[in-house]
Amino acid sequence: MAEVSGKSFLPESLPGYTADIAGQLGLLWELIRVPLIAPLLRVCVYICLAMSIMVFMERLYMGVVIVLVKLFWKKPEKRYKWEPMKDDLEMGSAAFPMVLVQIPMFNEKEVYKISIGAACNLSWPADRLVIQVLDDSTDLVIKDMVEKECIRWASKGINIRYQIRETRGGYKAGALKEGLKHDYVKECEYVVIFDADFRPEPDFLRRAVPFLIHNRDIALVQARWRFVNADECLLTRMQEMSLDYHFTVEQEVGSATHAFFGFNGTGGIWRIAAINEAGGWKDRTTVEDMDLAVRAGLKGWKFVYLGDLQVKSELPSTFKAFRFQQHRWSCGPANLFRKMVMDIATNKKVSLYKKFYVIYSFFFVRKLIAHMFTFFFYCVVLPLSILVPEVDVPKWGAIYIPCIITTLNSVGTPRSFHLLFYWVLFENVMSFHRTKATFIGLLEAKRVNEWVVTEKLGDTLKNKSHSKSAAPRRSLSKFLGDRIQLQELGFALFLFICGCYDFLYGKNNYFIYLFLQVITFTIAGFGYIGTIVPSS
Repeated sequence: MAEVSGKSFLPESLPGYTADIAGQLGLLWELIRVPLIAPLLRVCVYICLAMSIMVFMERLYMGVVIVLVKLFWKKPEKRYKWEPMKDDLEMGSAAFPMVLVQIPMFNEKEVYKISIGAACNLSWPADRLVIQVLDDSTDLVIKDMVEKECIRWASKGINIRYQIRETRGGYKAGALKEGLKHDYVKECEYVVIFDADFRPEPDFLRRAVPFLIHNRDIALVQARWRFVNADECLLTRMQEMSLDYHFTVEQEVGSATHAFFGFNGTGGIWRIAAINEAGGWKDRTTVEDMDLAVRAGLKGWKFVYLGDLQVKSELPSTFKAFRFQQHRWSCGPANLFRKMVMDIATNKKVSLYKKFYVIYSFFFVRKLIAHMFTFFFYCVVLPLSILVPEVDVPKWGAIYIPCIITTLNSVGTPRSFHLLFYWVLFENVMSFHRTKATFIGLLEAKRVNEWVVTEKLGDTLKNKSHSKSAAPRRSLSKFLGDRIQLQELGFALFLFICGCYDFLYGKNNYFIYLFLQVITFTIAGFGYIGTIVPSS
């Protein structure tokens, strides 16, 4: 039997043996590449191609339906009974139902005045409106500021209630659930929810409530989000592109064809009876809004999306805040799918077609496959195929289908079409975090219930730019901890190696894409994405 020396991990009798470690590693790679690596990678390619076809068919279906909706479908005001709210001199304010406005907050120093002011300016009889500020703030100074703002509006005749809890149990879901338990809420038929950065127009209730009054089977009316800071930086422009597709296509198609979509957690008005029938707010996942929507949908309730009813809001403009938000938005749906897939499949109140739509289209493809396909195919399998020339990725899977999918995704934000290429590179970076969060949700691993409130800046930057006091220096360790992302930098190094190999020995010219992706991962790894908030 051939001996292995202390300086070698391969038998010296192997053909092509060399004494240096680099040569031995190269020989080992040649030995395992064809019999072991190539078959495994080939299977991965087939799986990724299957996922790409699923995502492509889903996007194509959505594209066809949205065209039909825009050309032939009637607007919601025509599909459902709807009459404008009119002031009745005889009945007075009694012609208007009681509406509860809930504004959940947590240390919202920069934006609390905006949401409270917008809610207090809603065009609705003062005696038929209850505004509930659900403040879970841990900062006593901020709590005092919010309470004083509520007192200020109450002195103007607004029925506004400042509510606090002893603990933050259940986070936002817990706050909303606790808010519905107060005695004065029993008089309310509907509840509208606005996060602390949301700014509804005064006519919001007059346009949304008639759908609930005249259609007893409608549980939810969802408005579209518009973003006041979309032009703040490239990060917010990228988010606008993704979210505009969600609202312009996904929400519209779900509402028009199935009367079902996921509640967005804010900017929508619920029938309180539907919330109660569905089992109320639950904090078992980080997407309490989607959880409630699915349970209400399984009870037979219908949802209406109003694309023309728009509410202004703020996008997270720091990379740190955006990453935390995306973790919650990716982990939560995956965890909810794990918990509810059997309940959906065995439900007897909704049609088989609707169950298939919810399980396959709404959850499986959009919330699971889309993230995994993007990450594994473009950031792992395609680069590895360069190092294993025995594995071939067909052009239709590597180029043509992705280009069509990308083009279909761009329809929501035509003004940003010129940013499409940057958006693809950025989405590939974020797919790593979304895929990781998706697996955490499916496996209920650590961080599955992590809830970090998305930071809103409001006028922070404007105020700090006018401040004359010099900011203190931050330590190097804190700077590195806040900015340097080793995982992104690790992927940048991996893709750089694959790109160099393709440049030297490849035949498909993938190195052009890989080097651009390396740049994007590197920028993300050093934290130079989004707004940089100066320390105070």
